[in-house]
Amino acid sequence: MTLFQIVMLGASAFFAYKIYEHVQTLQDPEDTNHTDDRLRQLTEQADTMLENGEFEKALVLYSQVNYEAAGNVDILFKMGYCLAQQDRFDEALAYYKDALEIEPNNTALHQAMASIYRKQGEFASARIHLDASLELDKNNPITYYNYGNLLVDMKLFDEAKQMYEKALELDGDFTEAKEELEKLL
Repeated sequence: MTLFQIVMLGASAFFAYKIYEHVQTLQDPEDTNHTDDRLRQLTEQADTMLENGEFEKALVLYSQVNYEAAGNVDILFKMGYCLAQQDRFDEALAYYKDALEIEPNNTALHQAMASIYRKQGEFASARIHLDASLELDKNNPITYYNYGNLLVDMKLFDEAKQMYEKALELDGDFTEAKEELEKLL
């Protein structure tokens, strides 16, 4: 055997071994489907708990799903929501920020963050996120309503009226916006 043939044999053996290693790390499609089904079931259980106000229990299940399938914006949002409902605002913001890095054009995330900042009295940060939400969707009456609530907290009543009026312009049946506007008239 020539030196060239020995080198080629060694290279072939090396690449064959690397292919073998790679094949060993591949999951069986059945295992992947089983995992997907299990994560879907965990998410459904957590959603039920969330609807029933069992935020701590829901958070545990969402955390498990997030651990096994990180990067799901919906799961991160729900984890943040569960934490916010328990007044664990800094933790909630961390999950909302993680989700916003993945999906920066999500108006619900901006609104959720604005809500927490408003509760914490960080009005400038709340405004930034409400402005971002309006940039993304100028036809969302909930954003205008939430903005009106923030402006009331800031004692900017004339601006708040305009926000409530815009919410009602977009959704004439928006009861909460009507009630808040009547308080300012």
